Amino acid sequence: MADHGLRVALVTGAARGIGHGIAADLLARGWSVALADIDADEGRRALDALAGTGEAMFVEIDISDEASVVQGIDAVRARFGRLDALVNNAGIADPDNGPLERLSLAEWNRRLGTNLTGAFLMTKHSVPMLRESHGSIVNMASTRAAQSEPNTEAYASSKGALVAFTHATAVSLGPDVRVNAVSPGWIDTRGEAERQQEPLRPIDHAQHAAGRVGRPADVAALVAYLVGDESGFVTGQNFTIDGGISRQMIYAE
Repeated sequence: MADHGLRVALVTGAARGIGHGIAADLLARGWSVALADIDADEGRRALDALAGTGEAMFVEIDISDEASVVQGIDAVRARFGRLDALVNNAGIADPDNGPLERLSLAEWNRRLGTNLTGAFLMTKHSVPMLRESHGSIVNMASTRAAQSEPNTEAYASSKGALVAFTHATAVSLGPDVRVNAVSPGWIDTRGEAERQQEPLRPIDHAQHAAGRVGRPADVAALVAYLVGDESGFVTGQNFTIDGGISRQMIYAE
């Protein structure tokens, strides 16, 4: 992606957690950022919290609704006139869908409709601007695309499909647009008050080869690399960021 001076990123699910961390990081690096979220109140509070750090806007988007997606992307176009990076971070974060035999089709479809179809809709309607800027897309997958706990079929399936969607779109949209995925492991997205009230245990950190649980800033730094100039030869890839926990062999004793 060429350096055009002004660069614009659209980050979904930016009201809190990893998405908010990505938006804050990109603003600090000189990007203009559109924060998108389905929760308008939280989204505007997130925007207020970033006041003075760079040029930003909030746009309310339900990524599972195509009309909402189109309207939101039109608002970004009207404000900035361009788009250089799309970060498909929004999704239903709770992986537990309950016992498989009691998982309703409606709940299955709700989770896939947000986590997978939402990324498709955002990508579909962002592509025209991203082609013009030779931009980049980052999809937020999960280590659960490759490993699971019980009762997580819908979430794991949506994230596994998102990894496949990543390499498929990278091939279809290249060389104009690069597409990569990031698969976080355990990232502590809680607020400061909650972290102090219920701190993580030493064992929570020790089970990671890196010696600690992840932070939103860890993911944000990787996303910044993937949408930046330095990663111009990187596309169609899935990057695991989990402190090494998925590489550790654990045996019950």
